[in-house]
Amino acid sequence: MWRKLRLYLEFVKIEHTLFALPIAYAGAILAGEITLRIAFLILIAFTGLRTFAMACNRIIDREIDAKNPRTAKRHLPAGLISLREAYGVAIAGLLIYFISAFFINKTAFLLSPIPAIVSYVYPYLKRYTCLSHYFLGLSVAFALLGGWIAVMDTIMIPERVILFALSLLFWEAGFDMIYALQDAEFDRKEGLHSVGGHFGIEFAKKLAILNHGIFFTLLVIAFWEKQIIRFIFPLIAILLFLEHYIIRERHDEERVQMSFFYLNALLSAIVFLSIFLQFLLK
Repeated sequence: MWRKLRLYLEFVKIEHTLFALPIAYAGAILAGEITLRIAFLILIAFTGLRTFAMACNRIIDREIDAKNPRTAKRHLPAGLISLREAYGVAIAGLLIYFISAFFINKTAFLLSPIPAIVSYVYPYLKRYTCLSHYFLGLSVAFALLGGWIAVMDTIMIPERVILFALSLLFWEAGFDMIYALQDAEFDRKEGLHSVGGHFGIEFAKKLAILNHGIFFTLLVIAFWEKQIIRFIFPLIAILLFLEHYIIRERHDEERVQMSFFYLNALLSAIVFLSIFLQFLLK
């Protein structure tokens, strides 16, 4: 049983929750005082939605993954779990998400199908358009907005939070372009529309830099007058610089993992911590 549970957690890359869960909590803190009940429900809802999203991604891409040497050892192509089990994981995640949204508040429940639909549609988009990177960026923007709505129970969202959400869209689009560099040649051969596969690796690197420049600019605009948050701007700039410096010459799996996962997880945690400290100061 424990072996199966470990396989399921690996299947949905549960550790990647570190990217956006702090952002969801940041949205809740920006809204006001967050209760333990809401904090717990955000955790459950977010984990459920992310489980559904990743399971759908793996199910929809299973034939592509089987062709790609880098991904051929993933759970479905390698037969570590069955397709039926994968659907079970996806459905369980979706049910957990909807039930949690129901208990959060009415607005969260009514809007809950939107992120779920976006998560389901995303894997198909790279077959047709490079805009899939930006569509994926909606997921982390929704995490922030979802955290806000979980506390406030309204869609009347202030301009600062909307700017922050928009900045996060460009942040995730940028680091998704970096992640996709590993498969640029494969994508080109298979007719898949990652930026690297469609326009070339150097163009993808430059566009990722531009996206992160937009992210940083919007973040500064949103929080410039906030004393504690403003203090971390130089640190965020350094992390973004390192993210691109690491892959300047090579984009092998080890370097992409460092740039894509570790630095962005650290950046997400730092942004959350600064917002939390700003809230305590207030």
